[in-house]
Amino acid sequence: MSVGVRQLTLLGEFKPFGLIAEALDGKPADDVIDKYDYFLFDPQVVRERDEAGEPDASASAFSDRSDHELFIRGNRIIWTTGARVFKRFTLPSTVIKVCWCRLGNMAEALLCVLQIDSLTIYNTSGEVVSIPLPRTITSIWPLPFGLLLQQAAEVYSPAHIPFSSSSTLLGACDIPRHRREIGHSPPHKLGSLSAFDYGFKGDTSSMCSHLMLKDPLEEPQSTYIEERGKLNIMKEFDERTIWTSDQIPLMASYNKGKMQHSVWVAEAVNSNLEVANASLADVVPADVIPKQFSFHRIWQGKGAMTAACKVFLATDSDASPVICFLHQEQKKLLAVRLQSVEINNEILFDIKPDMSWSIPAVAAEPVIVTRPRVKVGLLSYSDIIVLTPENSLLLYSGKQCLCRYTLPSGLSKSRASHNLDFPETSSVWHDLKIIGLADAVEGRINVIANNGQMFRCAFRRSPSSLLADDCITAMAERLSSSFYGHFLGLLWKDGDSAYLADADSSVNSEWDSFCSIIMQMCKSPCVVSQEFLKSVPHSSWEFLISSKFHKNYKLNSISGISSGMSHDVLGFSPGSNSDGKRSLQNSFYSELLMECLDSLHAVYENLKLHILRKRDLELLAVLLCNIASFLGVESYLDHYVRDFPGLFKKIGMCTTSFSWKSAPSLFRWLENCLRHGSSSANIDDLPPLICKDGSYVVSWARKVVSFYSLLSGAKQIGRKLSSGVYCNIAPGSHCINEELVVLAMVGEKFGLQQLDLLPSGVSLPLRHALDKCRESPPSDWPAAAYLLLGREDLALSCLACSLKSRELGAQTNVNLISMSTPYMLHLHPVTIPSTVSDTIGLESTKFEETDSVDGSMTDGMEHIFNSSTQLRYGRDLRLNEVRRLLCSARPVAIQTSVNPSAPDQDLQQAQLWNLAQRTTALPFGRGAFTVATIYTLLTEDFAVPKLVLAGRLPAQQNATVNLDPNLRNVQEIKSWPDFHNAVAAGLRLAPLQGKMSRTWIIYNRPEEPNAIHAGLLLALGLHGYLRVLNITDIYQYYNQEHESTTAGLMLGLAASYRGTMQQAITKSFYIHIPDQPPPSSYPELEFPTLLQSAALMSLGLLHEGSADPHAMQVLLGEIGRRSGGDNVLEREGYAVSAGFSLGLVLLGRGEDALGCMDAIVDRLFHYIGGKEICNERSLFLTLSTEEQSRGAAKMMDATAVNIDVTAPGATIALALMFLKTESEEIVSKLSIPHTRFDLQYVRPDFIMLRVIARNLIMWSRIHPSKDWIQSQIPEIVENGVKGLGVDAIDIDDMEMEAFVQAYVNIVTGACISLGLRYAGTKNGDAQELLYEYAIYFLNEIKPVSATSGNTFPKGLSQYIDRGTLEICLHLIVLSLSVIMAGSGHLQTFRLLRFLRSRNSADGHANYGIQMAVSLAIGFLFLGGGKRTFSTSNSSVASLLITLYPRLPTGPNDNRCHLQAFRHLYVLATEARWVQTVDVDTGLPVYAPLEVTTRETEHYAETSFCEVTPCLLPERAVLKTIRVCGPRYWPQVIELYPEDKPWWTFRDKNNPFNSGILYVKRKVAACSYVDDPVGCQSLLSRAMHKVFGLTSSTACDPSTVHCNGPSSVTVDQLVSTFSSDPSLIAFAQLCCDPSWNSRTDVDFQEFCLQVLFECVSKDRPALLQVYLSLYTTIASMTDQVTNGTVVFVDSLFISSLKLALTYAEALLSGRLITSRGGIVQSKFIGSVRKRVDELLNCSPALKDDFCNYLNSGRWPIGGSQGEKGSILLSWYLQWFGVPTPSMIKIAVEKIKPKLISSSLVPFLRMLFPSTHIIAIGEIDESFSSCQSAA
Repeated sequence: MSVGVRQLTLLGEFKPFGLIAEALDGKPADDVIDKYDYFLFDPQVVRERDEAGEPDASASAFSDRSDHELFIRGNRIIWTTGARVFKRFTLPSTVIKVCWCRLGNMAEALLCVLQIDSLTIYNTSGEVVSIPLPRTITSIWPLPFGLLLQQAAEVYSPAHIPFSSSSTLLGACDIPRHRREIGHSPPHKLGSLSAFDYGFKGDTSSMCSHLMLKDPLEEPQSTYIEERGKLNIMKEFDERTIWTSDQIPLMASYNKGKMQHSVWVAEAVNSNLEVANASLADVVPADVIPKQFSFHRIWQGKGAMTAACKVFLATDSDASPVICFLHQEQKKLLAVRLQSVEINNEILFDIKPDMSWSIPAVAAEPVIVTRPRVKVGLLSYSDIIVLTPENSLLLYSGKQCLCRYTLPSGLSKSRASHNLDFPETSSVWHDLKIIGLADAVEGRINVIANNGQMFRCAFRRSPSSLLADDCITAMAERLSSSFYGHFLGLLWKDGDSAYLADADSSVNSEWDSFCSIIMQMCKSPCVVSQEFLKSVPHSSWEFLISSKFHKNYKLNSISGISSGMSHDVLGFSPGSNSDGKRSLQNSFYSELLMECLDSLHAVYENLKLHILRKRDLELLAVLLCNIASFLGVESYLDHYVRDFPGLFKKIGMCTTSFSWKSAPSLFRWLENCLRHGSSSANIDDLPPLICKDGSYVVSWARKVVSFYSLLSGAKQIGRKLSSGVYCNIAPGSHCINEELVVLAMVGEKFGLQQLDLLPSGVSLPLRHALDKCRESPPSDWPAAAYLLLGREDLALSCLACSLKSRELGAQTNVNLISMSTPYMLHLHPVTIPSTVSDTIGLESTKFEETDSVDGSMTDGMEHIFNSSTQLRYGRDLRLNEVRRLLCSARPVAIQTSVNPSAPDQDLQQAQLWNLAQRTTALPFGRGAFTVATIYTLLTEDFAVPKLVLAGRLPAQQNATVNLDPNLRNVQEIKSWPDFHNAVAAGLRLAPLQGKMSRTWIIYNRPEEPNAIHAGLLLALGLHGYLRVLNITDIYQYYNQEHESTTAGLMLGLAASYRGTMQQAITKSFYIHIPDQPPPSSYPELEFPTLLQSAALMSLGLLHEGSADPHAMQVLLGEIGRRSGGDNVLEREGYAVSAGFSLGLVLLGRGEDALGCMDAIVDRLFHYIGGKEICNERSLFLTLSTEEQSRGAAKMMDATAVNIDVTAPGATIALALMFLKTESEEIVSKLSIPHTRFDLQYVRPDFIMLRVIARNLIMWSRIHPSKDWIQSQIPEIVENGVKGLGVDAIDIDDMEMEAFVQAYVNIVTGACISLGLRYAGTKNGDAQELLYEYAIYFLNEIKPVSATSGNTFPKGLSQYIDRGTLEICLHLIVLSLSVIMAGSGHLQTFRLLRFLRSRNSADGHANYGIQMAVSLAIGFLFLGGGKRTFSTSNSSVASLLITLYPRLPTGPNDNRCHLQAFRHLYVLATEARWVQTVDVDTGLPVYAPLEVTTRETEHYAETSFCEVTPCLLPERAVLKTIRVCGPRYWPQVIELYPEDKPWWTFRDKNNPFNSGILYVKRKVAACSYVDDPVGCQSLLSRAMHKVFGLTSSTACDPSTVHCNGPSSVTVDQLVSTFSSDPSLIAFAQLCCDPSWNSRTDVDFQEFCLQVLFECVSKDRPALLQVYLSLYTTIASMTDQVTNGTVVFVDSLFISSLKLALTYAEALLSGRLITSRGGIVQSKFIGSVRKRVDELLNCSPALKDDFCNYLNSGRWPIGGSQGEKGSILLSWYLQWFGVPTPSMIKIAVEKIKPKLISSSLVPFLRMLFPSTHIIAIGEIDESFSSCQSAA
């Protein structure tokens, strides 16, 4: 067979673009070397694995199809894309080799750069890892699972290792491997890499010649060689690697000493496999790696003097992969066939010695020409372009030579420069010879000419015919190798009609060429059409008359078929069948053509499912008709003529049928699948190619078939379905078939855009599946699935979670784009603004600055006002009032007379001093109010608001008055308030918003220590930031010997390291505890009691819950330590700190800790004032001798214990030790005094502590009711206070005072217990109860409100001082705020505001009381309303420390309880706040949530409604969250109640995406912001108001505007309710003035009704379906009634039938839906009725039908014949009439057995899918024929 000659398509003269880029950069540096290298590669190489597999996927910079180039010169690399510089890399030393590689499980490709002493790895975003190389690495090679490094046998400096552009990149095309893990490291982790210690010991003989790097942050691993079943370390230093594949694990090497090439298979095996051979254990080292990489030699070829200059993978003619070695000295290309066998999902490779062949070549490259989209496993189908020793350029497919390529013959300077990118192109001579090839990428290659020029050429020029490509690919996939080889020979052979003969031919001529080759197989090979040999016409008119366009136009005007070719060219005519019959004698050609028919028929059926490829379908139908006519396959011919009736006139009828094979019909299969199920559908109706795995060309049809199969209940067997097709299904749970269909659509990347390309009827069942799953899809689906359903809210939540689990930043997932197009919405997480700038324009959030001295006042709360708080509080001014109450940065107003006198000035100073008490307490509340509310970059100084103690006189034009320093030391009273002020400022920083920088903390450290920096340290520690400080920094702070700095640092460190028992931190705390033996390097240190207390508390936090024995003994001793000379109150505070600390160490572990617990408990009760110790000996047996002596000195000081000092701490310790343990034994010992003696013996405030302790232990018995509080009061006390209002004689004042003191403290203790038990729960009963008691105490102090019906005892103030009542009142109010934390409860806030103003007015401005009010306000609005408290053990302990009921008397009072401890509430806070964000607008919105809490011992499972933004219940009780209400799509978040803290910001398992829940509004509703009541959401009323107008009125803007402001146009209405672009665009079309000019009013009304249907039911995609069905019926009606030819085919009939079948499936229950069919059943019924009426047998149609049945003839002749044939095709398709031959055979079989005259029952039984109307006509036709006979 002759070899065809082709011309290369010249793309331009080639010059590396890196040279151009260097020239554009300017003058090069002096040290730049002259030598450079480059290589070209396909952009697929650098795509992520899950992107690379989809040819239609677009991925930013890599979406283009231009060649990418890496240009290397010296130490610089330039990466260009086309003619654009994409990235530049500069390295520290000269580049030796560069390659792309995917390491391990990474989805992205990495650029690996080898230098002399290091390996540098870049990812595509520019992040870099540099790995030092301790030994000489000569080269690097990519493998599928890692990077292969070849070591040198001796250490030398490879300063000038030559480049090889052919070997720097191996495998230009990237192949997807579906691994989705992202595994690269952020840049800040890369600096810690050091030189690797490979563990090689001894001389070079023990070294490994090849190393494998599978991760940038791991050490390269040794590789092994497998020989005779043994694994030995690979020491093949002579085996120089010359090639590897990055797609399949193969390596080729050359051994110069043995002069042989070898091919190796690399394997990654688990090292924990048991070694079968005993001797293997001696070889493998003991410290084996988790994965071992071994090489196994599968082929070796000897006799080569030098290594092959080029090795590559290609494909043989039978689609087997081959490894090609180019031996330049032998001038041949050796191809070795590779065999692969798949066993247990593992592919094993082997090579047989005799499976090789060679061809002469001096240059060769792999190219993709003949099968551009075909895959062979993981590999693309690659051909070979060969330059022979005679300088001929030959294209081979395997060893079959297809054609010879030449440079364009007309190549000249003008032509070349016209097409080239470079203007300096030199002249190109006609006698150029090709002397070399280089840089092949897909179908493009560089050709080196003998004049030194290099040209970039393509084998296929663009544009190419997609239809021809599809047909050739289908034949490649379907035909056997022998048949396809013969076809390739014809396809590429020489001749005028050869495929791709002319590089400048058009798309149509390419298809013509393909058709002519197919027809050559039907004719004698020697017959050549003369059409191409005609001379070129002389005149333009002659040229036009003789053109193919003119001939096609004449044919098309008659037949209506727009075929793109001349039928004379194809060489057939209606009478040419006789030639075909003679050719049938050749069985080879008949089998070949039959296989071709099957292949092309599969393409034909595939194209019928694509509405945009109807033109290709018509062209293919012409070709298939001729093949079917030639082969005599009547059913196929009838199949095509029914689709395109005009073909009958050209083709004629099949006179002799050689085959009764039925033509497969996809539409018939889909219809049967819907009607009867996939198991009942006939498998013969599916073209065989669709059922073939890996077939690309018919993947469109395969996907649709698989979706229908799953919808109809097909079973899965791996990837294969029971219907016979293959399908990729995305991971996710499913309960119904529709859900499985959605997952399959995601797995096949079949999105909304693809759905719109299906015929309307075909898409309906798939749209039904999407619609059914839209309401409540499973929660574990991928984001793409939610996007496909139109649930962008779920998609965005899912995407946010997946992005948190991937350490990469937000990257657009290509799969998501493909799912959503063209309805793509912004899929980037919405950032809720929380900055000061967000308050611009919000009038309700403006702060009243009328009283401030200047307008630039910063109070530390200005950032609290943002869109979220605006949404939550609306026009409510609560936050403004909180900001006013807590502001300490401006002078406070003092009310005085206009003309002050000297006494007035004294009064001013007295008022100012009282107000200063309040001002200094405000930072406590402000810290709680603003905790974790600011998200700032830590690049600026730490700003602290001013603490202003001055006053202003409004009566004197706001004159400022300062405290008189002569009367009081202002700086002294400000030291600790400044500390608290700084804590409040530091607490604003939100935790875990990126890592805190140690540098920033040190940067903010002042030269001289001060209280402000001390407060910052505590605040940062409470947020967990102080872990960044090293031990040196800590001791530098200690050495400053600044009291508040040391205290703040210790508490901050303890909070940051809470529960970790970090040893170095522990030692630093022990230094500050007296009598603890410091290390020998430390002198004896003495610290203030304040620091000792802070150290004790810090020690407890650090060892929280650990039950550390040493810490327990130390702390137990510190409670009872007696130190002479100290202030008793300070000793009490110290003991309380020790008690809290001991309780924290044993938090909740009182019953399960160590064996000495009884002794500890007894000792604690001794401290409380119980009986003598009975287990004293057992306690000391646990101590060492040294500890024993010290401990005895501390605790056993003449066995006398000062209970006033030790009792509070011991009580607290017992409370925390036995927290929630329900220990009756401990509670019974902690008794409440119930006798007169006990009441006199126990201090009243200790009774309060005992009540709190008892209730914390009996946690579950706390109940928010009066009865429960009354049950806490002993009978003697209860009876005593009942007599308050009665003149009792038997009770003296002393006893009554004891009763009242006990009563007040017991009630307060019970209220504090309630506050802790229901902290952060907003429990209504607890709130009402505590509020009632607060009002009761308030009235007892000074009557302020009527309390009718109150049963509380009256007259308490007669027997108790006001100070005690005030403290109890404020402790109750503080507990109330703890319960309502973060809620901003209005009633509670009003009470707090009253208390604050009352205190200042009464002059009762005690600092401790003001601190309680300040904290209460802060708690009520905790974190700006975004945070609340937890009730976990740790949180209860932290809150108890904060609420400890001994309030300070002044700003510097730290005696009874260190004021810094009051900030530890931060450890109990949780961000349980959630807000809903509209996914379409990106704005926060109101949305109702149904919250369900689990069943507990106190209440059953409970559901209640909240409106976002809101606070959620604790994780321990939270069960489900459901977005409810009619306006938003439902969404359910299922949770598993766990006794764990709330999810943190970075927690990837956080279901609430850090407080944001995305919701999607339904189309028929407005948001609650725009429409709070819901009156605007009555869409139907509004739409019908518009529809009620006349068309002109509704659509004419001028008329509408005249109707007044209340009138509305359709587009305005639709845009109000829907953001869908298709609906809005269609609504605008309906309002366009040109719309009024239409005469079809019915169609306009229909459009408005459809628009209403789509908007009201939120189904925008149905707009296309409804309009398609309506216009189809309208066009049919117009064609039947008026004779206007609209449709020349019957393809739409099949789509209509599928729509009807879908409606029937809904009615029969085969498809189930809760919302009704997506298309109205009445509409479908009217479509059926209308088509039946149109096809009601007219006399002409009946005659045509009769002729068709009897003779198989179609109506011909004139326009009437054309219209008759079209109408007949509609009839046959609509009623499902079989072919005439089948009917005749059936009738002949029936007639002998016929009893009655009617054939109907038998025909109905034989043809169940044929409509009864058509069966009646068939019966009538045969009856009339029989009677005529």
